[in-house]
Amino acid sequence: MESIRLTSFSKGSGCGCKIAPAVLQEILQSGNKPVFTDKLLVGYQSNDDAAVYLLNEEKAIISTTDFFTPIVDDPFVFGQIAAANAISDVYAMGGSPIMALAILGWPVDKIPPAIAQQVIEGGRDICLQAGIPLAGGHSIDVPEPIFGLAVTGEIHPTHIKKNNTAKRNDLLLLTKPIGIGVLAAAQKRGILEESDLQILVKQLTQLNKVGEALGKLEGVHAVTDITGFGLIGHLMEMAEGSDLGAVINYSQIPIITAAKKFIAQRVVPDATYRNWNAYSKEVQFEKGVDVMEAFSLLPDPQTNGGLLIAVSEDAFTDCTEVLNEFGLAAFTKPIGRLTQHEGKRIKIDL
Repeated sequence: MESIRLTSFSKGSGCGCKIAPAVLQEILQSGNKPVFTDKLLVGYQSNDDAAVYLLNEEKAIISTTDFFTPIVDDPFVFGQIAAANAISDVYAMGGSPIMALAILGWPVDKIPPAIAQQVIEGGRDICLQAGIPLAGGHSIDVPEPIFGLAVTGEIHPTHIKKNNTAKRNDLLLLTKPIGIGVLAAAQKRGILEESDLQILVKQLTQLNKVGEALGKLEGVHAVTDITGFGLIGHLMEMAEGSDLGAVINYSQIPIITAAKKFIAQRVVPDATYRNWNAYSKEVQFEKGVDVMEAFSLLPDPQTNGGLLIAVSEDAFTDCTEVLNEFGLAAFTKPIGRLTQHEGKRIKIDL
């Protein structure tokens, strides 16, 4: 069992196996009239991180699900990563997770069930760190290994952070470096060094607990987590949904240093190209930006990526104090700003 490489059983890996944005929009089109209720505070219309349903004046329920194919070969760590990624959607809404259900697809004729048990244990470990029970789930026999969670959370209705409620002149913060997709592609090719793997695993298993605290800050206007569509894709959703533009200072974006050496070797996941094709027409590079490097990183698919935060200047100090409390002092420098939409939606400056 030790010789089994989970990543060799799947075409994609982690959030990089998400369906391409254009294809997803085609799939979601429907001629049927959707069922809405005033109690559905957040639905699928805004491409937000989770759905939110109002119970009463003091409480709303957050519901989300996320699952994917292996991004690492270690089954326990794969379970940890998939669980942390799923729970992140609740934190991205400003909420607190309360329960999770496991989603397991397993090729029982190819990989021993004992390996699946280790995946489940990894998921249970992260749920324990989040302070929630892994209360049940569902499993099926499939050609590729798949794992994830359906997560329920709770939140005060006034603390909900959507991805489309940013305001003009809001500052943008990002709580984790980008480049995870590049490192994952390097591992799939068998060229990732042990020190780089440790960096990859540490970030992928880190819970975005700070989101719950950010939900209590009125001056934090919008939050989303960066996953399969990359920084450029999720920023595009925030800017477009808020009817704004954005200016990004490329030199201020936190980047995993190891990712750059693999970019130099042309190690780029396939999902990077599809993301770029989906969003590039709305991106403008200013003079001096390394376009080739930026192309490899801005659309790089992240798994359990950081939170992208839109915060007013008046609340910036309060926001950075919260980040400091959660050990995120390295991510308290703005990477850009929301602006009036003129011309292309996103401008990349030095």
